[in-house]
Amino acid sequence: MAKKIQRSSAAPAAPGPASAGAPNAAGPASPRRRGRVARNLVTEFTIQLATLTEAGIPIVKALTILEGQTRSGPFKLVLQDLVEDVSSGTPLSESLAKHPQVFDRLYSSMARAGEAGGVLDKVLQRQAVFMERSAEVRGKIVGAMIYPSVIVLVAVAVVSAVIVWIIPRFQEIFKSFRIELPAVTQLLLDVSDFTVNYWYIVFGAPVLAALAHTALMARRRAYRYRVHQLQLKLPLFGALLNRGLVAGFARTFGTLIQAGVPHLDALGIVRDSSRNEVLMEGVESIRRTVREGEGIARPMGETGLFDDLVVNMVDVGEATGELDKMLMKVADAYEKQVERRINAMLKLIEPLLLIVVAALVGFIVVALFLPLMSIMSSVGSQ
Repeated sequence: MAKKIQRSSAAPAAPGPASAGAPNAAGPASPRRRGRVARNLVTEFTIQLATLTEAGIPIVKALTILEGQTRSGPFKLVLQDLVEDVSSGTPLSESLAKHPQVFDRLYSSMARAGEAGGVLDKVLQRQAVFMERSAEVRGKIVGAMIYPSVIVLVAVAVVSAVIVWIIPRFQEIFKSFRIELPAVTQLLLDVSDFTVNYWYIVFGAPVLAALAHTALMARRRAYRYRVHQLQLKLPLFGALLNRGLVAGFARTFGTLIQAGVPHLDALGIVRDSSRNEVLMEGVESIRRTVREGEGIARPMGETGLFDDLVVNMVDVGEATGELDKMLMKVADAYEKQVERRINAMLKLIEPLLLIVVAALVGFIVVALFLPLMSIMSSVGSQ
């Protein structure tokens, strides 16, 4: 079963030309919904709903069954709304669209395509597989980053405690003996003095910077675009992020095409469901070109986000009428690449972090014990 994650709803359109004409498909959220719904609950619901509809159970009864077995909470209120709407004759896709924070545009669009083609059960199955696969990849990435993050946090906490509480006591000892301190020791003492006297700057500045960054990322589209653009240019991490974006694009676009969603509509959904402004702008550029009657492969190559392998596979898929299958192969291949690269980077990052921590601790030990050795020598000579 998919691991528990949470994901925000569709991101706004990219800055500049990419934002032109971007539809806002998210309908008004239900006033009854309270709180945030975990993504794994939506995944489990999708799997169960697909199973029930595939067994021939009417959609209203299936929703009623699932609502009845759901624990009290925000998601149960959402399901109650779905049961009421569908019972009154509202299509499931329209009911889902009323809860964009729970069922994003990709979800409701696939349901709409399934209703139009009379294959809602199959579309729900595809959506369930898509969500499970996305949760699995996301869970692996999050899980892989836990150990390095713990090392960094522990190191920062220990070093901060030493600088704030331990080093000032050594400073008092050094002053009482009035000895000339080595340069490394004086540097360490100066750092400790500054930290103790201006702790609100040392510890407050990173917090304020993080809060300002979060606020700008949420409110300033141009700032988000520059940050995302910079992330893609980072050594090692930029290539990894790029492959992750390509994998997400290919799986989402391929899933929509498999569900029977027209290419233009599918590209619009991919654009709106992305959280990376650079990818959003690139997809909008592809969409504008496709709207003029051209294929998908050439504009994909012009965005600079997709390498020649992906472009050629999409080109072959268009020529053979198997674009969805080619996109799924791209998604599988790039997701495996991302997983392998993360594992390789962690094997490199973990020892590097330990070396950095050991070097920092060693510097502190040497800086403190050099004057202590001088003190011991002077005391011994007396």
